[in-house]
Order: sequence, then C-alpha cells, then structure tokens
Amino acid sequence: MAVVKQYYKVLVASAQYHGEEPLVYSFEGDLPLYSLVQVPMQRYAITGLVVGTSDKPKFATKDILQVFDIPTLPPELYALTQWLRTYYPAPLGVVAQQILPGSFIAKTVAETVGLSEPLSANTVELPPLTTDQSAVLAAITKPDTYLLHGDTGTGKTRVYIELTQRSLQAGKSAIILTPEIGLTSQLAASFRNVFGERVIVVHSQMTPKARLQSWLKIIRSSVPLVILGPRSALFSPLPHIGLIVVDESHEPAYKQEQAPHYLASRVASQLARLHGATLVLGSATPSIGDYYVAERLNKPILRMTKMAASSANDLAATAAGTTKKSLITTTLVDLKNRDAFTRSQYLSTALLQSVDVSLSRGEQSLLYLNRRGTARVILCNNCGWQAVCPHCDLPLTYHHDLYILQCHTCGYTQATPTSCPECGNADIVFKVVGTKAIEEEVKRLYPNARVMRFDTDNKKADRFEQHFEAVRSGEVDILIGTQLLAKGLDLPKLSTLGIIVADTSLTFPDYSAEERTFQLVAQVIGRVGRGHKDAAGKSIEQRVIVQSYAPDRPVITAALARDYDSFYQTELKERELFFFPPFCYVLKLTVRRASSKAAEQVSEQFMYSVQKLGLPLLIEGPMPSFYAKIDNKYEWQLIVKSKQRAALLRVVELLKTDAKSGWNYDIDPINLL
Repeated sequence: MAVVKQYYKVLVASAQYHGEEPLVYSFEGDLPLYSLVQVPMQRYAITGLVVGTSDKPKFATKDILQVFDIPTLPPELYALTQWLRTYYPAPLGVVAQQILPGSFIAKTVAETVGLSEPLSANTVELPPLTTDQSAVLAAITKPDTYLLHGDTGTGKTRVYIELTQRSLQAGKSAIILTPEIGLTSQLAASFRNVFGERVIVVHSQMTPKARLQSWLKIIRSSVPLVILGPRSALFSPLPHIGLIVVDESHEPAYKQEQAPHYLASRVASQLARLHGATLVLGSATPSIGDYYVAERLNKPILRMTKMAASSANDLAATAAGTTKKSLITTTLVDLKNRDAFTRSQYLSTALLQSVDVSLSRGEQSLLYLNRRGTARVILCNNCGWQAVCPHCDLPLTYHHDLYILQCHTCGYTQATPTSCPECGNADIVFKVVGTKAIEEEVKRLYPNARVMRFDTDNKKADRFEQHFEAVRSGEVDILIGTQLLAKGLDLPKLSTLGIIVADTSLTFPDYSAEERTFQLVAQVIGRVGRGHKDAAGKSIEQRVIVQSYAPDRPVITAALARDYDSFYQTELKERELFFFPPFCYVLKLTVRRASSKAAEQVSEQFMYSVQKLGLPLLIEGPMPSFYAKIDNKYEWQLIVKSKQRAALLRVVELLKTDAKSGWNYDIDPINLL
C-alpha cells in the first residue's frame, strides 16, 4: 500500500526565521508530536520540532529531510516556549533555538547513549544538618516557590542536596542553576560526591560537540538526572522535573542579554509550574524584587543564620551545638586619607599588614576589585586629552600585560601612546586602577608569593574553573579578582579579605546602584566567617579590610554589618517614591543612528506614536543612552514604565509595524544604563 504524504507544522531553530507561526513541511509517514527533525530552510538544513499536523496547504511544501532516532521532547518544554514568546517577545526562530540543538546534530546522534541503569549511591559522609537547615527542609513540604534567605556559610548547598535526593527518590530530575560558569566546578564537585554520574554539567564554554552529547545523554536517559549549569540549563530536555534551584538568585548574570531577554528566575517559575515542581530561590542577599513579590504573594521566606559545618573537624562540634564562628575583625579605611597608604598607593598599610600575617601562617588572602584591566582612565597631564574609543566615545582601558588600550564595548584596540597625540607631551597618566594593576603591585610587594588573578580577561587556561582545586587547597597565596570571586566560594585557608574600592558600583547613575553595591560588598565579606579551622582545630583568625571613598554612606555600613532588613526597607521606600521596580514593569527601548540628531528625531517620533495608544504608561526620555556612542553609531533611549505588563507588550507590538525602525527592546531590564 502506498505511503500517504502528510503535512506537519515544524518549529525551526533559526534566528533568520521571523515568522509568527511554525512552517509546514511534508513527510511520508506518521510522526509523533514533538519529534526532532531536520528540515530545509533557504540553503540550509535546520533542526526543527514537530508541533502539530496540517491540512495540505495551497502552496508547494518541502520535505522533511531526516527524523532523528531519539525520544520526543517533553511537552512541557514546548509549552515553555509558548509562554516565553508572550512574556519576553522575540522572533519565533530565536525562541526555538533555546530548546533545540544545532543543525550538526545528525553527526552526533549515533555516538551518544543515555543513562539507563540505576546508579549506586555514593557513600560520602555529609555534615549533619544544622537546626536551620532542618527547619528549612521541614518547611518545604509541597511544590511551591520558596525564597531561601541564607547568610553566607549557613550551608544552602547542603539543603539543595537534600532536596535533590528527595526529587530523585520520587523519580524526578533536578535542575541546579548557578550564575557563573566559574562556579560550576565547586557546585558540581559537591553534587557528584553524592549523586555520581547522574550529575550532568552544561554550559556555553563546552565545545559544541560536548554540549550536544550532554543534551543527547539527557533526552535519552531513563533515570532521573541532576542538571547543573547557568541559565541555559533550564531548557534541558527533561521529561519529569521535581526540583529547580536558582542559587545566588540575585545575580544579574541570570538576565539574558540577547533576545529573548529573559530572566532565569521567571522562566524557572514557569517551568516549575508546568511540571508541578518545587522552586527554590537561594541567596544571602535576595533581590529587592524577589523579596517584595514573596511578601506580597505570601510565599514562604525561609531564613538561615546559623553557621554550617564546613569540614570534618567541625562535625562533632556541630552535632553538639558548639560550633563557633571564625574570629573576625573588620577595618574600614578611608581612601581619601592618603596617610593610610604608606607602602602602596592602592593597598592600605592595614591591608598589607594583614596580608603579611596570612603569608607568615601559610594562609590565603583575597583582594577584590570590580574593575578589569590596568587602568580605566588615560589622560595627558599637560592638555587634558583623554584616550577614548573612536567608535563608541567611551574611555579606553589600559592593559599593561598586552600593552594595548581596549574598548570593552565594541572591542576596538590600539597601541598605548608614548606621548599625547594632541600636544605631544610625554606626561601620560593612568588613573582608576584595575585588577591587572593590583596584580602587578602585589607581585612587586610579594615577589615570592604565589599570586593569581581571575576576571573575564583570563585566557581559557587561566580561568578560575581550571584552577579551582589549587585555589581551594591553598596552593595560591594571594587571589585577585572581580565579582567572580564574590559568589559562592568556600575557601578554607582564607584569612585576609581586602576590598580595594567598595564604592565602584555606586558611581553608576542607575536606580539599581545601591542594591548592587550592597549585594557585592556583603557577598565578598561572606567569603570569611564560614567556621573554618586550622590543622590544630582552632578557628582561623580572619581580617576584613574595606577601603572606601564614602565609608559613612548607609549602604556601605549596612553591607559591612550584613544588615539586609534595614537596607531592604530603606531601598523599598526609595523605589516606591520614584516609581521603580518592583512597583512597576519597565521596558527599555534603544535606537541607533549615524548621527545623534537622527537618533533623537526617530526617538521623538516613536514616543508620539506610543502616546497615541492612550495606554497607562509613564514615558521617560527620549535621551542619549549611558553609552551614547557605540561602534560609530549614536544611541538614544526611551524608558517606559507601567503597572500593567500588557501595556508594555502593546508597545513592543507597535515596534513590529516598522521592520526597518532599528529599535531594540528589553523588558524587565536589570538596569537602565
């Protein structure tokens, strides 16, 4: 009997596809819903997902090229993309790319098998639960959203492991999110000690083939798994999910910068709802928005303040209820007082004396500065000329190790000038120190110390995840880095913590500056006070030295005291007074043109079009963006606020009426810069 040609609606994973509906293809035979296929689109073979059947269309159709011999995608994953399109509007092809692997899948399908046999549990001895941890676990009794507000060192990871064990025993998988790829090593080690091969790590720095093999292993597995990685791990093809954890849930890295501009915690909430799963948002410094929503919706806010056992030496003390925090002294240094800097222009005498003590005892020091490079401002001392990017009109950053100036917005580089290009004077000064300058200074002061710098300028071989075990074991004497080192790290030998400039985030003209400053300072200080002991079983004496231009500013004093409650109440009143999130939704609109005047004109024209809609909106602008010139184009922006998210989505729809408008939009931006 002849095989009848049938017609299927296929979701294609291509950024080139901007249609509103799936494409129709033909195939001779029956295809299950959510089958993964390969289809032709223009001159390319594209991965697609069968999402429905179709009547024979009036136009000619192309044939499906290949049906992959793998299980169908979970229906919840397709439902998630449908929600994503409405909540974070983006082209259909871009949304499909979030859940489907690349077009090279055909070459790898046959090479990868899934996990099928029940795996024996590891016998690693976990620290006993603290009273706080036990109380939290007792409170998580049903699928819901739980805000876990646990101070640094209270053992949130221990809670995650227990919840994961529950999920696996119920035959359901778990997703554990971490904000940075650099943090996966420590978290993965903790989970693999308990769950072995069931733990699969996924992230963008894996090779395309390795990522695809992990994806295929997940979809082919017949046993529940533990998926660990950054925000993209949410789109893993898991059929049954019982737990989703968003660790360090306050972190800006959970916001996708490209379309679709989703926030991982919102996507996680929807995914948990689709699966009837438990969602845990864990943080020592919860975001203002998350905390406010939890209070307003009466969601459980679970608090942990008791220090957890951090090593085998602490087990008996924890069981007996006698665990003590490390001995911590905090020193606040005014950066304006130059008498406090006798040995270095960057590092105060108090900080260097503490580093001296740590080195003499074989302990670690961590120096934190949230600025990359060697210097952020390059000036002529004679005429005032400043080195700026010719494409973006932004200050260039000096990198001494490469002897170049670089724009961290567009990537432009140039050789470091030996004299001023304006007046010819050789007196060029480098100001606003970065991590590379601190590294050079530390190596000058301590030539025999083992020093390592970690930031996004590291080459692959020098990245933190490549040296995690060496850092944790104490093989590195002095660590220098940006916010990467502020998150989730447990360093047993750390005894000196230096914050080079505590106010860097406060210099940004944005409503989120105070919150970000509080979070960063409190999180960095959280690297100490975690109950570690030396070889003799004595608590390690730890010293925190904070350098600040505004030591009396309330946000700095609150962060040093880790007084979240007072900071939250103060910041919430400010947000309500000036109508910022969480009291409104925000849409950020940006447009670029060859001249500033042209960008201003098109911004004004669109503003008038928005006003004609008659929606409940507050429009701010138009105005030049914080980064007003990017890659030889001038950028202007409109900020649109509303209590009704639907009103902002209507503005996004208006943008689509002019395909050549060149507007970009970001709903729920994490800042307005």
